[in-house]
Amino acid sequence: MGTIGTVFAKEVLDNFRDRRTLLSALIMGPLFGPILFAFIINLSIQRSLSDAEETLDVPVIGAEHAPNLASYLESRNLRIVDAPESRDAAIAAVETGQHDVVVYIPGNIGERLRQSLPARIEVISDQANSAATRDARRVRSALYGYNQELVAMRLAARGISPLAVQPLNIDDVDVSTPSGRSALLLGMMSYFFIFSLMMGGMYLAIDSTAGERERGSLEPLLSLPVTRDRLILGKISAACLFMMLSLALSMLAFFVALNFLPLEQLGMTPNFGLPVVGKAFLLLLPFILLGAALMTLVASFTKSYREAQTWLSGLLLAPTLPILIVSVLTLRPQTVYMFIPSLSQHLLLVDMVKNEPLDPLHVTISVVCTLAIGIALTWLCARLYRREGLLG
Repeated sequence: MGTIGTVFAKEVLDNFRDRRTLLSALIMGPLFGPILFAFIINLSIQRSLSDAEETLDVPVIGAEHAPNLASYLESRNLRIVDAPESRDAAIAAVETGQHDVVVYIPGNIGERLRQSLPARIEVISDQANSAATRDARRVRSALYGYNQELVAMRLAARGISPLAVQPLNIDDVDVSTPSGRSALLLGMMSYFFIFSLMMGGMYLAIDSTAGERERGSLEPLLSLPVTRDRLILGKISAACLFMMLSLALSMLAFFVALNFLPLEQLGMTPNFGLPVVGKAFLLLLPFILLGAALMTLVASFTKSYREAQTWLSGLLLAPTLPILIVSVLTLRPQTVYMFIPSLSQHLLLVDMVKNEPLDPLHVTISVVCTLAIGIALTWLCARLYRREGLLG
């Protein structure tokens, strides 16, 4: 253990001396993701809330033909403004981006409504434009509301209850909790956690293998009276330390960032306090050994620092790819998924954010399988370092 500690201390000191690498591993990796995540989510929430409350300027062609409709639109925070002169001009204005949405009311709308005939109203927008689509949705929602009021008045004028055309009264019963709803946004945190912990140890794994081979310091190191098993264990332990620091910084950054997100305005309450942060850290600890051993193993097969950096940059996608796939499919935790590292941690972390009880069997399988794979990869690294071809 003393020999392993000496190698561990040597690799840690060497990594601390490289200020640029340390900045990238412990600052950019852990902090950039949470800051970017918080900025994007906060911007999206603020924009959604402001769009629903602010008055929207809507150009309406032919508003004079339907004064009641114009008044109804005004009551829905849709302010009628000057519009292009014709329908063709309105289409051209939307295509060029001059207007996001234009409402076209034909001149015969009053006559058709008096005859109880359907009246055509056009909502002209560019659905390839996200902002235009959002504004057009608000306009269509107001028009649908006015349409329902006309239906109710026509039925009442004929002595028919409006309820006669509504045979079903459908109520949505939402069984979700505020914490469960927050998981829709916070479920991707595990992606950032695994990415940041991998980034924390990547440069040390490269420098302690391919970097030493490229500098010519690996051969003198292997000639020392130290078993190669202890040598590689010291290197992997040093990588694990920086991965732990990176993971802790990333989790604390998310903990702070969530305090600045107005999730409560959307009916969400994130369950990511300090106790949950501690449990999530312990849950991801077994993956640190797996990640450090895997990166060291891959870097040991490369011949230069640049080649190792290329391979490990691609390797970062391997543990995060299952998380992206599962996030799209919205799978729930099952026993079979607990045998897959990174995927099991992601599913368990989502349940923690939802404030749902964790299945002890799932936790046990996840920890044991991840540790077993990490130990197996460490053993492979030790076997690799016994080969004399490692130097060439």
